Amino acid sequence: MRKVYHRIDQISGSVIILQAEGVTYGELARVTSTRGTSLAQVIKLEGGRVSLQVFAGSRGVSTDARVQFLGRPMQTAYSEFLLGRIFTGAGNPRDNGPEILETAIPIGGPTVNPMKRIIPRKMIRTGVPMIDVFNTLVESQKIPIFSVPGEPYNQLLSRIALQAEVEVIILGGLGLKHDDYLFFRDILEEKGAMSRSIFYVHTAEDPTVECLLVPDLCLAVAERFALDGKRVLVLLTDMANFADALKEISITMEQIPSYRGYPGDLYSQMASRYEKAVDFDEAGSITILSVTTMPGDDVTHPIPDNTGYITEGQLYLRDGRIEPFGSLSRLKQKVNDQTRDDHRIIMNTMIQLYASSREAVEKQDMGFQLSDWDQKLLRYGDMFEDRMMDLKVNIPLEQALDRCWAILADCFRQEETGLPSDLIEAYWPAGEEGEDSGQGSVVSPASGRPDI
Repeated sequence: MRKVYHRIDQISGSVIILQAEGVTYGELARVTSTRGTSLAQVIKLEGGRVSLQVFAGSRGVSTDARVQFLGRPMQTAYSEFLLGRIFTGAGNPRDNGPEILETAIPIGGPTVNPMKRIIPRKMIRTGVPMIDVFNTLVESQKIPIFSVPGEPYNQLLSRIALQAEVEVIILGGLGLKHDDYLFFRDILEEKGAMSRSIFYVHTAEDPTVECLLVPDLCLAVAERFALDGKRVLVLLTDMANFADALKEISITMEQIPSYRGYPGDLYSQMASRYEKAVDFDEAGSITILSVTTMPGDDVTHPIPDNTGYITEGQLYLRDGRIEPFGSLSRLKQKVNDQTRDDHRIIMNTMIQLYASSREAVEKQDMGFQLSDWDQKLLRYGDMFEDRMMDLKVNIPLEQALDRCWAILADCFRQEETGLPSDLIEAYWPAGEEGEDSGQGSVVSPASGRPDI
């Protein structure tokens, strides 16, 4: 029987401080007060002075509450029966289902030994053309969606959860509004995806500390599924709430703040979660796709700024679309040559022409006279936004590539695209040619001037 302590020296927010011996960092404790019993976790050791984060908050906890250390870190249950279930940020059932008491695994452990990892080499299809064609998601990748509040990032995550070609989806909600929680729950159940999904949800009204536990719970369970040979996709929304929870707790602990009040270890705290993404040799994989809302759409804010140093690219969601400029998947070259032989050249050509179309829009807005080439670019830009960038577009990769060829054929002549003749012969839609085919001079897309 472990010793029980009856005296708490200080209570600050959800943190209690007492004198104790033989305690380790991260150890769990049971705090019993007139309100009931709650778990707490050791978050700071200073000699014999121990700081505990109470999961349910310190309201109702008095200085004579009973504190008993459990001699183990935070754990969660692991079982195939987790699939189809919804849990709180503390790992307790939220769906009124039975508690799972099978294999207990620790959370928040170290990242995977690099010797056990393999180079990313497999694509994850999502059905979203702006991802599959232009910023391909790769197994074991860690990539954020940068956005602002109000954008449909949760709707995008739900689409990916429904359509991603993986075996297990683990969804972590951090600081979700209740409406967003119900949206995820209802759409997963309605579309039949709940059977392969596990949902850990922390809502805005739940204790702050549970927000910090959600990524650890998701990733600990994901790691065990991956070791059992499963391809796992972890979806986290919103990591800005995770960083804000760290900030709130560091202020409670009276730590010296860093830039904009965030703790000095913000980078390390986030990296220790993102680096759990892995493709195991002779086992499964963990891929992490997260949402990070940027206050004021400021990418230099500490949260997106630190995230960008950790992850392998980012997706920008603006005006309900994934922007091609700024969005980047640094691992896409690992798989683009494994899809279709026209994938890479189509990707580059479409983005180059779309960039030129944006320049044509600027010329139009400034009142400059537009050339025939500019008019073609404007038409191309409208078609590209409507038929590729719109998040309502839901087609597989091969169909998306065919649509790219159809857009090019509808707007340009073959020689105007700069595409290799062998690919044009193989993929150019039969009987289609751009406007004014065979008439007038040919315009070079590189210079915007007629070729003589």
